[in-house]
Amino acid sequence: MGYEFTVMTADIDEKAIRKDNPEELVMALAEAKADAIISKLQASISKEEDAEPALLITADIVVVHGGVIREKPSSKEEAWEFIKGYSGSHTSTVGSVLVTNLKTGCRKGACDKAEVYFHEIPDEIIDNLISEGVVLNVAGGLLVEHPLVWPFVEAVVGTSDSVMGLHKALTESLIQQVL
Repeated sequence: MGYEFTVMTADIDEKAIRKDNPEELVMALAEAKADAIISKLQASISKEEDAEPALLITADIVVVHGGVIREKPSSKEEAWEFIKGYSGSHTSTVGSVLVTNLKTGCRKGACDKAEVYFHEIPDEIIDNLISEGVVLNVAGGLLVEHPLVWPFVEAVVGTSDSVMGLHKALTESLIQQVL
């Protein structure tokens, strides 16, 4: 997106934050991440009048399949079950973006949804994805951009960057709002 940035981890217990509504869950997680990082940075945040604004962007995403919220799979078996469930079906992603102006404290956030429709995914493809292990680290085990998965994506309703976890246009809009 043309910005220079530093990546930081929030080191929060995401499983301790529970909400039944996916939009509420991803916003609560993005807020908890922002609060944790701001707490780490407190001493170095400059509030001087002439200081350049520093922005903190936090986000979260879940997959919703059959009305059930799916976060990162807890095992290879669960990842296999998740991906097999998408085969010949569709699923949705719900993502949040929260932008905080560290100089002013102004914070704006919003959610975005997308849907992914799949052709049948062969079991051997699922096995290969599981053996690679990367699907264990993403919400719902969903990696539409993976070269093994992409040929089985029938359609994406919404943006692919939204499905991958950070809707660029939404993020840019929120950045402009907090500046």
